[in-house]
Amino acid sequence: MSNRQPGRGLRRTALLATASTLIMGAYAPAFAQDDADDDVVVVTGIRGSLMQSMDVKRESNGIVDAISAEDIGKFPDTNLAESLQRITGVSIDRVNGEGSLVTARGFGASFNLVTLNGRTMPTANVATVGGDQQADFATGSSRAFDFSNLASEGVSGLEVYKTGRAAIPSGGIGATVNISTARPLDNPGVRGTLSVKGVFDTSVEDGDELTPEIAGLYSWTNDNDTLGAAVFGSWQRRDSASVSATSNNWNINTGDFFLDTANGRINGSTVVTNPPAGDQLVSYPNDSRYHLAEATRERLNGQAVLQFRPQENFTATVDYTYAENKLEEQRTDQTNWFNRPFGEVIFDDNPVVGTTVYLQETLNGVKDIGFEQQFRGSKDTLESLGLNAEWEVSDRLTLSLDAHTSKAESGPDAPNGTSSTLVSMGAPVVAAHSLDIRSGFPVQRYTLDDMLRGNGNGVLDVGDLGSQIARTNTSFQGQDVDELRLDASWDLDEIGSKLDFGVNWRASEMTMRRTQTQQTLGDWGINNPGDVQQFAPGVVSEYCLSCLYDDFEAGDARIAFKANAVELYSLLSAAYAGMGNPVNDTGRDFNVVEEDIFAVYGQITWEGDIGGMPANLVAGVRYEETDVSALAEVAIPQNIIWQADNDFTIALTSDVQPVSDSGSYDNLLPSMDFSLEFRPDVIGRVSFSETLARPNFGDLFVADDANTPPRPTALGGIATGSSGNAGLLPLVSKNFDVSLEWYFDDASYVSIGYFDKRVRNFIGVGQTTQNLFGLRDPSSGAAGSRSGDALDALSGLGADPTDVNLFTMTALIDQFGLTDAVTMFSANFSGGSLDQAFVDATFGAYDVVPDANDPLFAFEVTGPINNREGNIHGIEAAVQHFFGDTGFGVAANYTMVEGDVGIDVGADPNVDQFALEGLSDSANATLIYEKYGLSARLAYNWRGDFLASTNRSGGNRNPVFVDEFEQLDLNITYDITDNLAVSFEGINLTGENLRTYSRDYSNFWFIQELEPRYLVGARYKF
Repeated sequence: MSNRQPGRGLRRTALLATASTLIMGAYAPAFAQDDADDDVVVVTGIRGSLMQSMDVKRESNGIVDAISAEDIGKFPDTNLAESLQRITGVSIDRVNGEGSLVTARGFGASFNLVTLNGRTMPTANVATVGGDQQADFATGSSRAFDFSNLASEGVSGLEVYKTGRAAIPSGGIGATVNISTARPLDNPGVRGTLSVKGVFDTSVEDGDELTPEIAGLYSWTNDNDTLGAAVFGSWQRRDSASVSATSNNWNINTGDFFLDTANGRINGSTVVTNPPAGDQLVSYPNDSRYHLAEATRERLNGQAVLQFRPQENFTATVDYTYAENKLEEQRTDQTNWFNRPFGEVIFDDNPVVGTTVYLQETLNGVKDIGFEQQFRGSKDTLESLGLNAEWEVSDRLTLSLDAHTSKAESGPDAPNGTSSTLVSMGAPVVAAHSLDIRSGFPVQRYTLDDMLRGNGNGVLDVGDLGSQIARTNTSFQGQDVDELRLDASWDLDEIGSKLDFGVNWRASEMTMRRTQTQQTLGDWGINNPGDVQQFAPGVVSEYCLSCLYDDFEAGDARIAFKANAVELYSLLSAAYAGMGNPVNDTGRDFNVVEEDIFAVYGQITWEGDIGGMPANLVAGVRYEETDVSALAEVAIPQNIIWQADNDFTIALTSDVQPVSDSGSYDNLLPSMDFSLEFRPDVIGRVSFSETLARPNFGDLFVADDANTPPRPTALGGIATGSSGNAGLLPLVSKNFDVSLEWYFDDASYVSIGYFDKRVRNFIGVGQTTQNLFGLRDPSSGAAGSRSGDALDALSGLGADPTDVNLFTMTALIDQFGLTDAVTMFSANFSGGSLDQAFVDATFGAYDVVPDANDPLFAFEVTGPINNREGNIHGIEAAVQHFFGDTGFGVAANYTMVEGDVGIDVGADPNVDQFALEGLSDSANATLIYEKYGLSARLAYNWRGDFLASTNRSGGNRNPVFVDEFEQLDLNITYDITDNLAVSFEGINLTGENLRTYSRDYSNFWFIQELEPRYLVGARYKF
């Protein structure tokens, strides 16, 4: 039975039909052009930009697509990623509704190479802001380039090389994306632009709905065009807000396990509707959360270029690029979590993974509803300084020397110097609650009672809040790249044949650092209700969270609380530090990966005729040697401490252990591009190449890492660990492309192509079960241990073996011995459940520290290995057409990608799976009108559902899918004069939302409401 999500086939059929209609429409005869005189007409605006891009595609060797600026300082979109998604075969990931990472032909951002003016760019991306709760502890370890850091006004063009070429640096299996910036000597004279925009974001609740953007570019050359200079600057601010829903974890068991009362999910009183088969997988959440996130982004870009051409055959260029992107996000959540056993459970009818679509629980007493406060802050910077000298030695020989040093950094930028600060607090007022996801969105319902542990005034308010735990994460990634290239081109004859050859040296150093801390405040049991108001008066405010949702019903979330987490942390942390609760390090990571790459290449270009038809052949080979060295400093853990029912923390020693490893590999990468003009307007292409992509830096880390289990191991929790492998080989792909292109008018074409990629050395997962650092398991349930005695005692009392009961009994045994523990437990146990106030008091008073009677942890330690092969293939179709002098035009494309690298959502959670992340179909269509000074574009973009990551939530090995997404954008510009224009832009006009999910669509990870935003601006050029 197929596990493909329903609806995708229908959507694909509809899109294919739409694309076919558009392509067939392009065959309609073009209107006659006005040729009343022989003056040269320079076409500008959208049509001019598309003509330039079409010319790049037509004249290039291999499969190349491009986007060109309409005019100096006027790129077609406000975001480079948003522009790239309009290229056939390219799709994007979004953060807070803005394009960020690029996928090409199904290969995610880490498998694509990004260059700036042909130079390999460093990457650093600690994705803290804009994600779900996983982002709170994000670390930088990938090679993904974040296009949102660059302002589009400073870019003159984007070229996407989909086929390999010997002269292009390695690193991109999906594609190589080259960003081109303006050069003054290419546009002689004095030229400049100044643009000002106001951004109106409809999502903003508190903050500035209208924020500014300003950009300017000035280019100058002297009278004889021997000296030129250009400067560019841009500053942009955007305030935004979004509401969302998340779940921390989806537990995967079998029906037999879930329905067995001995496992604590249900008991004899639980009402189960539509129970699953015994051998069927079932999925159920730990919790459900609502969020409000309020974000600010400030982006600063600058470029400076100096060119010197003392004679026609020699040009020297020095350029510097700087980009800075500062993001901060204040995020508050409202949390519904379950003790178990459940009182009522309803399963859906999914035959692969049965999901609990309704869960209800009634407490013996009250427990807390959570209101964690989070502050996330990051600052990304990119710097590149380059020198290029090009010398036409003779009519036939040209030499080029290019050198650059570049640096990218992504680090913490919250006011307290962290990447994220989290303050957990809650109100112990929940007597019963439920979660209903049958509508596709989680609906929480509560019965509240503040008379037992709250302030007793009959309403949920700040006085009911008590603090729990405070945590911080400080994460940094940086990469330095130094590169030197020497290229030569030698014309062999008069008809265009030539020999290109050169050498390339590149040195890269990637550094990753992360520190995590944790401090016990009022503890998980909320020992001190009212302490938030006591120690942080006036910091926390009340608001209606459910009122902010437009597209969903958010259930009982009218009363919620928010505060600046950094301010709240400083006050509560100081108060509890004064009571003897210190801030403890719970994680310290330091990793360095160095790569030295030496390459030499040669390629020959032949132009001639075959059967009277113009033909072109480019054939070459690139040889590369890569040396890798990895260093880590490992902080040695002392214990894994059991703090509460399913809460564990790591206590570190002060010891640091250095670890290092190395690897090397060499590759011979042939390439061949052949094209044949069947007639002057029809070109056929065939290409073959071998390309490579290097492993993510995180896979090369050599440190062993121990993780806490998500619940007691006696009740199914699995402690995981990880290790890296500096000896990994790169992914190597044999690529075959064939395409046919018809250029039937000056700005019109139709193309269709097929690509096939056979990839070896995909990185899979090797797994061993072993102990790490001598750590012992306090929750094992092993005979002779405190948790083992607790399981026996629970059985004797007829108490369910739940996380709550097991921890409570274990903690009591640890403190008072078995006999007294049983007596105390029994005194607070009635009606089949423990008194919640007693549970909370135990949570707050005691932690369970491992002792010699506890067995060693059996960690499932995973590490990357080269053990996979895959085949990815697909079809790309594109059309572009302007209907004579009517001013109307259309551009559309569709990409269908298939492969044998998918994931099985019904697979056993104990088995690791391999799958390619990012694989999806995509399509876009743009309607254009340009005449009488008016330029307008209505652009539709669609991306099918795709796999974003695997093995989330520890031993459950859950995938993360991103649901299909479509967006409609509008751009209108009117030229008031030849020099002054006004513009209006609308982005995500229909307010489409983002959804990620696990093994089934109902198993939501992140559901984010996104709103339209509008830009109104003016642009002056001279």
